[in-house]
Amino acid sequence: MSTPPPLVGGPYLKQSPSVTAIMGLVMVALAPATLYGFYQFGWPAINLFVVTVASAWLCEAGVLKLTRQPLLPAVGDGSALLTGWLLAMTLPPWAPWWVGVMGSFFAIVLAKQVFGGLGQNLFNPAMVARVILLISFPVQMTYFVAPLPLGDLGAPGFLDGLAITFGFGVSGVDAVSSASILGHIKTELGQGVSWSTAFREAFEMRGMIFGTVPGSLGETSAPLLILGGMLLLGMRIITWHIPLAMMGTIAIMAGLFNVIDPLHYPDAWVHLLSGATVLGAFFIATDLVTSPSSPLGKIVFGVGCGALAYIIRTWGGYPEGIAFAVLIMNAATPLIDRYIKPRVYGRTTNGKPLEYGGGEK
Repeated sequence: MSTPPPLVGGPYLKQSPSVTAIMGLVMVALAPATLYGFYQFGWPAINLFVVTVASAWLCEAGVLKLTRQPLLPAVGDGSALLTGWLLAMTLPPWAPWWVGVMGSFFAIVLAKQVFGGLGQNLFNPAMVARVILLISFPVQMTYFVAPLPLGDLGAPGFLDGLAITFGFGVSGVDAVSSASILGHIKTELGQGVSWSTAFREAFEMRGMIFGTVPGSLGETSAPLLILGGMLLLGMRIITWHIPLAMMGTIAIMAGLFNVIDPLHYPDAWVHLLSGATVLGAFFIATDLVTSPSSPLGKIVFGVGCGALAYIIRTWGGYPEGIAFAVLIMNAATPLIDRYIKPRVYGRTTNGKPLEYGGGEK
């Protein structure tokens, strides 16, 4: 019988960050893009954000109270606040207050607590709420305005912002309504106008980079969202697999079809910098609960999200497909985890014990 070699090292347990710490870090990463969105869209955006986040927290507390569960630590772990935050990032900044309240109800009650609470939901709660709102209230969910930065002439003040969000009194603000970049391009393509002509007539690349175009808070701050994503990668809250696979797939598909027909299919930069591509890749698709656990599984998940998002944007009925793509791949996550499993320490990928002296046999 051969003698096993001496142990020269071994596995060590590493305490993972708490739920509260993870949620807090994600919110810190979202803060720069959110604050810049507040500056761009002013008091109505701030009001809607506060209403949405507060409603999510109150819905969480209300369900726990109704089901006679302890309020702490659940209402203090930050998960409900983050859900409301992400939802607010996907809403039109000047949407009425009840859109945020209903969205928070859908996210917390229907998409999270019905499944058993944090860690047991199959679908991303914020994306469930966005899709329900988009299908149920398409007018309110597709009404965007050109940015009116805080302090600029014509921008709504505090009282005007309350009038816009809550619908009381008379607002003296005359905002310019507009479709988002993807919505405008899709409409013009349907009328026979090339995408490049439609884009140049209404937008410019500089506007996409600096967020001076119509859209939600999560659609107009790509560089700041990338910065926040890099922070999450550096802190090891997320891994590179899903963001790279998702954005890479969108870029490859967009580039390929743009080469095939450059008049009809927008280039990769338009798809990457507009819509919720960056927000979805770094902050939504990477949700620890609703995404696969293995590195290879994450890559498959990211590729699926990217491919579905591009297909829906290009040939579907909606100009933006990130939410639909993430929810479809959420449903596929259990299947991915079943067939793509990480290797257990001390065993081969087939589950057999490793032999002394080295590799898999």
